[in-house]
Amino acid sequence: MNAVAGLLRVDPNPQPVEEARREEILAAPGFGLHFTDHMVLIEWTPGRGWHDGRVQPYGSLSLDPATAVLHYAQEIFEGMKAYRHGDGSVWTFRPEFNAARFQRSSWRMALPQLPTDVFVEAVDALVRTDAAWVPGGAETSLYVRPFMYASEVFLGVRPAEHATFCVIASPAGPYFPGDLKPVSIWLSQDYTRAARGGTGAAKCGGNYAASLIAQQQATDHGCAQVAFLDAVERRYVEELGGMNLFLVRTDGSIVTPELGDSVLDGVTRDSLISLLGDLGHKVEERRVEVAEWREGVAAGEVSEVFACGTAAVVTPVGVLKWDGGQADSAAPHGGAAGPVTSAVRAALVDVQYGRAADDRGWLHRVR
Repeated sequence: MNAVAGLLRVDPNPQPVEEARREEILAAPGFGLHFTDHMVLIEWTPGRGWHDGRVQPYGSLSLDPATAVLHYAQEIFEGMKAYRHGDGSVWTFRPEFNAARFQRSSWRMALPQLPTDVFVEAVDALVRTDAAWVPGGAETSLYVRPFMYASEVFLGVRPAEHATFCVIASPAGPYFPGDLKPVSIWLSQDYTRAARGGTGAAKCGGNYAASLIAQQQATDHGCAQVAFLDAVERRYVEELGGMNLFLVRTDGSIVTPELGDSVLDGVTRDSLISLLGDLGHKVEERRVEVAEWREGVAAGEVSEVFACGTAAVVTPVGVLKWDGGQADSAAPHGGAAGPVTSAVRAALVDVQYGRAADDRGWLHRVR
């Protein structure tokens, strides 16, 4: 018997965070530091399908030492946000896109595919239950993290026959603290994030684990993020450690690395391509040589660079650093975000927060 939308039982938390403490957290939430009072759990087995769906008090998961995910990293996750609009209503942004990507990630990692309606209802149920945790301040949101892991207790190397789907949520401020300003990027020439035929297009923890040593290099060189090249020729920019990338050319055209086995199909990326078209820019999805970035900035042919993702939204990129040099795309703008970056970011967040018309039906009302 499958869990279906509308049938998640709710077990209220008997000891929720006190209101005064919750308001203190919402006033300065940070990112990924605090969690709401509840979480969603749904189980899957071959014989029963999806079953035992419930919203329950947030708490620790009990795992046997032989639980498959601990040994073979068979797991996936998503990242999305709930936004409080000016009238107090709460909305998510393109949840069906997240559900579809979650299914593609599930397929690649040999996990069961959760139906779209169950995915959306699970997110809705948690956000509705913990609606008091959705902040209302500028640039704040409730970050929602659905994930699935192989929960079978078994050490054989095969797809697990017990999986657990979970949703947790955390009030969030800006991913990069402080005012919006260009971030610096380290070009990784020692490590790659993913390869053709690998798991780069799946949103799984292993991709992020593989990026951490390069991210540490970036930090050591005073950079906030790392850019990865393709694994074969080491010539083409693919994505950052957790964000997609766009280059704005002085002729008004914009390029972004094309999707493939090693590039994640970002919700924000897809949305920006549409919004940039509204702003009069042609966006070309193709392979992008790192030389186009480095030399284009030096020659004045690339006027802006920005990165995007659910957590960071749209972030201007300033300096690209590598062993032996750097290119600063923010210098012509006085070290600030460029006009295209600023305009498309405003267009996106205005829709997300209900300040602009949602002509494409991207918003999904939760309450």
